[in-house]
Amino acid sequence: GKALRDLRRRVGAAPLRALFEVLAGPVAQPTTPGVRYGRYRTVAFDGCVSIKAPDTGRNRCWLGKMRATNGVTGYPVVELMTLVETGTRALLGAVFGPPATGETDYARRLLGLLDRDMLVLTDRGFDAAEFLTELAGTGAQFLARLRNNRKLPVLARLDDGSHLSRLGELAVRIITADPTVSCADGTRYTATYRLATTLCDPRRHPAGRLIAVYHERWEHEIAYLALHHTLAEHRVLRSADPAGLEQELWALLAVYQALRRAMVTAIESRPGTDPDRASFTTALETAKDLLVNAVNVTDDTDLVGRIGQAVLADLLPPRRPRTSVRKVKSPL
Repeated sequence: GKALRDLRRRVGAAPLRALFEVLAGPVAQPTTPGVRYGRYRTVAFDGCVSIKAPDTGRNRCWLGKMRATNGVTGYPVVELMTLVETGTRALLGAVFGPPATGETDYARRLLGLLDRDMLVLTDRGFDAAEFLTELAGTGAQFLARLRNNRKLPVLARLDDGSHLSRLGELAVRIITADPTVSCADGTRYTATYRLATTLCDPRRHPAGRLIAVYHERWEHEIAYLALHHTLAEHRVLRSADPAGLEQELWALLAVYQALRRAMVTAIESRPGTDPDRASFTTALETAKDLLVNAVNVTDDTDLVGRIGQAVLADLLPPRRPRTSVRKVKSPL
């Protein structure tokens, strides 16, 4: 154990971070199904505060502890902020650190990855006027959910039921949606969503189409499910100090992104197949077998490779509507 720890310390975090930055970025071709809304590649911001670190003095000094109703959490946690290509769940970029910093502050560090060909989907935690103005300044468009208590002026009502407004100094269009989900047992769930977007032309961008494309934001949650549950197996990170945690997280992100690239390369070898049908679990288990048996290590000729072959042989069925009631699974 000590020998491995000393070796990790000599390597440091920088090579793992550099590896992730080489792998990070959009992975799908423009013609890949489910990747674009019109000319825009759909991407999303979201944070994750469920990655736990060992409860050591050095980790507490860096991360602190989150407050809970009965005091503080048992483990320090790392806040991870990523920008995801929703159609493939691949990572365009990532930052992490203490939860006290806040989601929008971390997201600002990723704004440089946006461009004019992107439509950014965000949840209610990113609806601050200052942040959305900075986001729009990158040239990207956005479709952001607003808190229901936000009161914005109605400047002009449009034919599709939306209206023009202002968010600070930014001209936006407000769309209200009332989605209802009906389950097989007769249970019904209804909610009200208010969306703000810089796509202000209702003829080119009807409200119904934008409401439908906003559903893609939930692909970010599935990305975190694959990263934290399937790949990291919900375990507490190993490192007892911040330098080790940084190295471990960059390694985890690099492996995740490498698998996503392999999966999309395989899917794109079958034109018309949606990346949603690729199984992350199949890709991960195949990669483990290849690593253990030192198979396919130097094969540069087959772009699909063993991982891709396994993914294509075990495609998931087309996506079906599913519901999951929001609940606290890991109470603080």
